[in-house]
Amino acid sequence: METQVLFAGFGGQGVLLMGQLLCKAAMHEDLEVSWMPSYGPEMRGGEANCGVVVADEPIGSPLVTEPDVAVLMNRPSLDKFESTVAPGGALLYNSSLIDRAPKREDIRVVAVPCNEIASELGNARVANMVMLGAYNALTKQRPGGAGSGAVPNWMALRPISLESLVYALRATLGKEKERLIPINQKAMEAGARCV
Repeated sequence: METQVLFAGFGGQGVLLMGQLLCKAAMHEDLEVSWMPSYGPEMRGGEANCGVVVADEPIGSPLVTEPDVAVLMNRPSLDKFESTVAPGGALLYNSSLIDRAPKREDIRVVAVPCNEIASELGNARVANMVMLGAYNALTKQRPGGAGSGAVPNWMALRPISLESLVYALRATLGKEKERLIPINQKAMEAGARCV
């Protein structure tokens, strides 16, 4: 079983970092992963996205063309990628910056006010961690009751633990930036409460 995830936004929003952290956390839990970034030539402000595949068996292709979950941080990303989400999939969007709701009715849609939550926490730079926490909480939800139908791919794979995400954050930041772990963990927990 595998789950394909697309993280998209503009450069400087930490979109690629979200994908890297998900991969490191999944590897920490002995899952197979691939991460494929794509970004424009601009250092900040240009388009940035990455495709992540997480699986419990070897991955055949790292390409994410029909994501099970799309995590979208800005309006151009919603306009570009909403139509690519697999039917029955999920779409999380940053309702702080995206001024319209997704139009699809065949997917689960979750609005996450990432920038507002990050501001409430006192650090606008953790908006991406708010969204990563929301994504992680979404994957922990399970369909209820008999007759709830087939389980979508984004629910079928066992969810990654928050502890593994914090482990990945610690491994990525290193000793010199360890002081940033508590605020980033609070941001993930706040994002999880949105779902």
